[in-house]
Amino acid sequence: MRGRRADGVRRGRDRHACRLPGPDGLQRVRGQAPRVAVIGGGIAGLAAATALAERGVDVTVYERQHQLGGRLAGWPVDLADGSAATMSRGFHAFFRQYYNLRGLLRRADPELRMLTALPDYPLRHSGGLQDSFARVPRTPPWSALGFVAQSPTFGVRDLARMNARAALPLLDIRVPDVYERLDAISAWEFLERIRFPRAAHHLAFEVFSRSFFADPRDLSAAELALMFHIYFLGSSEGLLFDVPNEPFPAALWEPLADYLTSHGVDIRTGETVESIRPARHGGSHVIAQGAETHHDAVVLALDTTGLQRVVGQSPLLADQPWRDMVQKLRTAPPFLVSRLWLDRPVAAGRPGFMGTSGYGTLDNVSVLERWEGQSARWSAHNGGSVVELHAYATDPRADRKTQQDLLVAQLHRVYPETRDAKVIDARHEWNADCPLFPLGGYAERPGVRTPDPTVTLAGDLVRTDLPVALMERAATTGFLAANALLAQWGLRGQTLWTVPDKGRVGALRALNRMFS
Repeated sequence: MRGRRADGVRRGRDRHACRLPGPDGLQRVRGQAPRVAVIGGGIAGLAAATALAERGVDVTVYERQHQLGGRLAGWPVDLADGSAATMSRGFHAFFRQYYNLRGLLRRADPELRMLTALPDYPLRHSGGLQDSFARVPRTPPWSALGFVAQSPTFGVRDLARMNARAALPLLDIRVPDVYERLDAISAWEFLERIRFPRAAHHLAFEVFSRSFFADPRDLSAAELALMFHIYFLGSSEGLLFDVPNEPFPAALWEPLADYLTSHGVDIRTGETVESIRPARHGGSHVIAQGAETHHDAVVLALDTTGLQRVVGQSPLLADQPWRDMVQKLRTAPPFLVSRLWLDRPVAAGRPGFMGTSGYGTLDNVSVLERWEGQSARWSAHNGGSVVELHAYATDPRADRKTQQDLLVAQLHRVYPETRDAKVIDARHEWNADCPLFPLGGYAERPGVRTPDPTVTLAGDLVRTDLPVALMERAATTGFLAANALLAQWGLRGQTLWTVPDKGRVGALRALNRMFS
């Protein structure tokens, strides 16, 4: 089904967006409510908890950290100048295609006032070329044609060299077909086959593929092609995005936690689930902090390492082939987020966010006072800037202090005025817990359902046959995990939305079929 509204909530401007009704059933539990343990308090876990609690299910959320949000968590820090600030694991873009994530956030903020739009998504190469999406049309195929017409990286000779036939799969992306066609080759090899202009290769595609925290040589081409469909050729929502106007806890998770608490959810942060043991008469015993609690069902919404730890300590969970599949999952290389509080501002024309290529390991630069309230207040009080740098897919063997220094040196190349700035404080966050989507990995990824019908799986690591990625995959699989349980209890599920589930233009779809 297609449309623009579900349950009275507008889902964006794309009239071809796909509506996926959840299971039918009762609005609320009648009688004794089922008890569900949601293990993991990131996007996926909070989506599952929301869908379950709204139907009257008794939900307990277990989160190992002391903050909700998973990879979008934030925590308080005291800066060297005595200021209080919130540190996080870095900038995240909330694209308008993230229908289900936005639907989750609307529970606490129906008008999404916590998000603010950035006017552009500039991409700069060290050679001097720069692309912009501010004036690119949003509706395919005009979006692609507009980008090519405006971009300095596409010349007439470059276009003539391109292998149009190799690019045909991009014209009609369908899931899971795209994995059958492209999962066996790398994103890098796919781009080489297409013969994109080298500068455009770096600016428009390597930047996107590294959003998966992976080198294009190690990333499945199917994931890159799916991203191209979601953000460019398949959706008319465009490539511009929103960002939270306050740190993640204040803008997103504290309001959502209040909403969940009002629905009876027991949120237990700082509690680590150690293992899960199937109960003799149904359901599971969840062992956390040495205490054992029975639940009728469990949603596993953990990152790769956390999931492997719990499954490894739960020898009776599901079955052996499924447990083996979980243990084979891989994580992407380490990534670094460096945030600098500078004693002077960057130049007035610097954008709030800019993707970069050709600047060593530097992948993007954010100027936080352009859009985040807390940083804007610090900047106004101190006269400086709050700058954040990201480096994805770093060498695990590299010395971390050296990598941090090199990242700051690249900032000085990108924004030369920062060379003379004094760093009032700096925080460097290293992590290596994002899922890797390697060549041929799609068939080896577990799905939402497990061999045990009372145990479901959610997160951006989970395989799904829907056109979703990154944070939207986390939210979508969280709702799907809840829907699988709600259907068993005769309860109404969550309606979901996605970008169109096939190529946008019929003639181009036919062309792809002709030559495939």
